Amino acid sequence: MAELRVGEKDGAATLDIVVQPRCPREGVGPVKGDRLKVSVNAAPVEGKANEAVQRVLAATFGVPRSAVTILRGETGKRKTVRIAGVTAAVAMQLIAGM
Repeated sequence: MAELRVGEKDGAATLDIVVQPRCPREGVGPVKGDRLKVSVNAAPVEGKANEAVQRVLAATFGVPRSAVTILRGETGKRKTVRIAGVTAAVAMQLIAGM
């Protein structure tokens, strides 16, 4: 079974997520296979879900929304994100506490 991998480069954590749009409750977790689940209210239309993903991850990791960048998967549910100002160790601690 695969497990979530969190990378780190230049003071930023990189991780793979899977997005569940149109959820009644927004939030982060649990880990599904090798990806962190991110639930958002927004529909995947005109980038609204991507904006919501950035907002939810920024709130979860305690960084500004501008610190969260979608590196891959802009048009799909499976994405790779970069969170500036968060180390891999801190990210893993926060995820483990969910």
